[in-house]
Amino acid sequence: MFCKEASSSLQTFNIAKSFSSQFTKPSALINPLSSRHRYKLCPRPNLRGRCTVTSSLFNIGGKDKIVKQKKIKVKGVITAKETIGGFLPLIVELISAETDPRTLEEKDPVKAYARSVLFDGPDDQYKCEFDMPEDFGEVGAIRILNQNLKEIFLKDIKLELPDSSVTFTCNSWVAPMSVDPTKRIFFSNKSYLPLQTPEPLKQLRKEELETLQGKNRDRSGEFEKFERVYDYDVYNDIGDPDKDPELARPVKGGHSHPYPRRCKTGREPCKSDPFSEKRNGDFYVPRDEEFTTVKGVTFAGTAVLAALPSLFPQIESALFDPNMSFPHFKSIEDLFEQGIEIPKDIGLLPMIPRLIKAVDEAEDDILQFKAPILVDRDRFSWIRDDEFARQTLAGLNPYCLQLVQEWPLKSKLDPAVYGDPNSLITSEIVEREIKGVMSFDEALNNKRLFMLDYHDLLLPYVNKVRELEDTTLYASRSLFFLSDDSTLRPVAIELTRPKDVNRPQWRQVFTPGYDATSCWLWSLAKTHAVSHDAGYHQLVSHWLRTHCCMEPYIIAANRQLSAMHPIYRLLHPHFRYTMEINARARQSLINAGGIIESTFWPGKYSLDLSSDVYDKLWRFDREGLPADLISRGLAVEDETAKHGVRLTIPDYPFANDGLMLWDALKEWVKDYVNHYYPEAELVLLDEELQGWWNEVKNVGHGDKKDEPWWPVLKTQDDLIGVVTTIAWVASGHHAAVNFGQYGYGGYFPNRPTTARIKMPVEEPTEEELKEFFEAPEKTMLKTYPSQKQATKVMVTLDLLSSHSPDEEYLGENPEASWAHDPSIYAAYERFKGRLQYLEGVIDERNVDVSLKNRTGAGVVKYELLKPISEPGVTGMGVPYSVSI
Repeated sequence: MFCKEASSSLQTFNIAKSFSSQFTKPSALINPLSSRHRYKLCPRPNLRGRCTVTSSLFNIGGKDKIVKQKKIKVKGVITAKETIGGFLPLIVELISAETDPRTLEEKDPVKAYARSVLFDGPDDQYKCEFDMPEDFGEVGAIRILNQNLKEIFLKDIKLELPDSSVTFTCNSWVAPMSVDPTKRIFFSNKSYLPLQTPEPLKQLRKEELETLQGKNRDRSGEFEKFERVYDYDVYNDIGDPDKDPELARPVKGGHSHPYPRRCKTGREPCKSDPFSEKRNGDFYVPRDEEFTTVKGVTFAGTAVLAALPSLFPQIESALFDPNMSFPHFKSIEDLFEQGIEIPKDIGLLPMIPRLIKAVDEAEDDILQFKAPILVDRDRFSWIRDDEFARQTLAGLNPYCLQLVQEWPLKSKLDPAVYGDPNSLITSEIVEREIKGVMSFDEALNNKRLFMLDYHDLLLPYVNKVRELEDTTLYASRSLFFLSDDSTLRPVAIELTRPKDVNRPQWRQVFTPGYDATSCWLWSLAKTHAVSHDAGYHQLVSHWLRTHCCMEPYIIAANRQLSAMHPIYRLLHPHFRYTMEINARARQSLINAGGIIESTFWPGKYSLDLSSDVYDKLWRFDREGLPADLISRGLAVEDETAKHGVRLTIPDYPFANDGLMLWDALKEWVKDYVNHYYPEAELVLLDEELQGWWNEVKNVGHGDKKDEPWWPVLKTQDDLIGVVTTIAWVASGHHAAVNFGQYGYGGYFPNRPTTARIKMPVEEPTEEELKEFFEAPEKTMLKTYPSQKQATKVMVTLDLLSSHSPDEEYLGENPEASWAHDPSIYAAYERFKGRLQYLEGVIDERNVDVSLKNRTGAGVVKYELLKPISEPGVTGMGVPYSVSI
């Protein structure tokens, strides 16, 4: 969407010099990409009523001598990705970034009609010709009016000058004038701070932001996609009380349930609950926030994800008894070895071809799951304690392990409500389990004790969840000991049920067993503990901290930062498709009765849990990787250390790779910010930047607006920290918790999403004890998700772990505005080089036998933070954005 610009020092020269400096030396680096094509303008006041606009024809040459201005022919070629279904011309206007030196007013636009031509290729082409005055100067923007009956996706516009060419890359949908009569505008790829904007572009810049804020909207009600309005709303469309009172859910966002804000849709309220919004049709997101055609077809976001609810009944009908547990472990393995016969006529299986094995001689399709890498490498690894511990450092959720810094362990919840707050894990239990390696005091003082602590978070939910059908819950603590080789050893798991009106508190500590009964009880305790981690991972580490918390940054950026703002252009790649995938999640994943509620242990309390974590634990200043590690006691500040922090566990794959990625991102952001803000005063004086950050804090994350930890934007370092944090969450954080989902969760005994029955030793009946002692495997299978839940989760995780063929990875291709400026392009190339180096380092680390958390017999390599990936489920690749 951007025009090639001359250097920033270019001034208004005479006619010949102007064109010579502007066009005869095009940079080889310029092939601009989209700055996110968000433009829709109402006609500017001083242009209203004009139907034909041309440049001035005459100039004053000498005293009272009228000289006719010379013009040059400029040919334009427009490439459209989609057929628009019409052959009416497009109206194209070029807008100069320079004022007329005689009048000091903006120059008149130059207009042409672009007509469709035959073109031997996958795209459509339109050609036009401009009569451009020689003194037109630098082109700052292009306006387009689509006269056809359908929208058009503009890829680029190329201007052919006498001795050079200039390309504007748009990558944007333009609505037909019958729907939207205003002209769409695309700014050039030269970035400007607000105070540095050329005078002819200032009003356009302002009006465009007003359009995106909805101020120029002339209609009410639900937003249409062409309107491109960015506004905020609470999560009031998760429930569906009009369909079923059981599907009513509390609104997330506000004093009762603090939450980030989501994109406003303008839909009507429900009839049965005026505080909830109707869930009719597709969920609105601005048109250019939607997936590209390639991504939409390949990824379930627009098709399969929405269709999954209708696919699951077909799968369930093919199961022997979908609501029951698997009868034996062999039946679980059969999902990978034999599959499930599914009728061909259901029409959805072609959308998930990775899971389908075609059998020519069979009348039915076979839903056969591909073995996840965990069991493909070692089918028994999930049983072992060392793998249970290793995955806290190198698995799907490396964000929750924390150092034990206080002893004895004690709940902070009200004992009058929940019972005795003191943990049953004693120092004697710890000393017994570490078997004389060191004393308990030495282990505590030497930072050798770590834990997954879900006790206080889950305890208030235990009794509520137990009232739901076919599920149970405990509060849990899992304690680990750090060995000299940097591996963790599980020491104890404590499970707690709080007291209620009828029963006292129940709790018990389980340790690795050395006889049959204690071994089985330990395995069952691990199953409960891992299911807690799986639920927290999906609802907090993944959904809340990446998808949900990113959306306010995106909405605020589109409302407050112009597309020509350098910070918008820096952050935009980290925003692509996030609003679209979040809308799809509200439709099918996190909605009442949706995939998450029906397969994970919190059930209808799923978003309540993430709201509690947002309220009590989420802090922007701890979302950056170093701050997160320090807050959990997994690192300490150390200026002499390579990354400024020293890890408490030296072989921590996620942290070791992540810190290299963090540093690469920060150096890139630092170079970029310092280029556009050489002085701190420019940060303070940037009204768009300050408006963006204030809106993020006070509106998008308004339930946390009074927190003292919000950074302020006063200096370049402040801005670097904020932008790096957002970029990290969108890229490295999300990649680490998303693209391993099928690899680790596809074999659900490794990460069960729910535990359906209680421990056999919690107030057991005679029948329960008898079954446990006679058939402990049956007890474990009953604890796992049902056949229905397991297959639903497996299909979903496979889809969510997949890379689209058009995925955009960190450091793969520069944005147009980055390539335009030599200094920024050089900084980007350095960034790209750091990422290539990181990829090599990761490969080296994964063959270093001394790093036991990422190498060894059957051990899954840690590759989640390798920047580039092939399409599909690969367990690697770091896209710029939260796009899946």
